[in-house]
Formats: sequence, C-alpha cells, structure tokens
Amino acid sequence: MGKNSLLAIFICLTVFTSLGFAVVPPSQDPTSALKTALQNLCGGLQTLVPVAAMLMVLLASVIYATGQMMGAETRARANVWATSALTGAIIGILISVIAPSVLQTIAGGTDTIKCGT
Repeated sequence: MGKNSLLAIFICLTVFTSLGFAVVPPSQDPTSALKTALQNLCGGLQTLVPVAAMLMVLLASVIYATGQMMGAETRARANVWATSALTGAIIGILISVIAPSVLQTIAGGTDTIKCGT
C-alpha cells in the first residue's frame, strides 16, 4: 500500500471511531445536538477561514515578490505557487460566504440555526 492510502485508511478509522463515541445525552433530542454542532461548525468557519484566506493572500504576495528576484525557473515556479495560494484564498472566502446558508439548509430551515455569536 502507498503512503496516501494508509493515511486515508487512518483518517477513516479515526472518523468512524469518534462517531461511535458521540453519544447524545438522554435529556437532549438528536436534532438539537445536530443544530448545536452545525452552529459550532458555522461559527468556526466564519472565524477561521477568512483569517486563513488573508494569510494566504499575504503568502502569495511574498512568494511572488521573492520569485521575481530569482532565476527564470524559480520565477516560473514562484508564479505557480503564488497563483495556487491566491486560488486557495478565493476558495476559502467562497466557503466562508456560502457555508452558513448551506448549513442552515442542512439543519432544515432558514431560521433554525444562527451562525456565529
């Protein structure tokens, strides 16, 4: 087996093992636990992803500027790396904008969960 397949198997085992320990208390119905989990996920997305996207934009600018001082081959690679970082930042911003509405749809309505604090 390759290194990537072993990593994928490990991640799957970790996720499925942790799902077995996710027990809902008897006094709480499963839908409220799901709503709480979605609220926490949505709040985490809204705080973490925009910061990571901004850091990726700054990283892309540093990589591009540094690459311009190097030779032709390194300059070409730096341009590709900077473009990849910018693409990741744009995708991160899209995720942080679109994710709240998707999570609210999963929860079963527009007013069932409130993202953030």
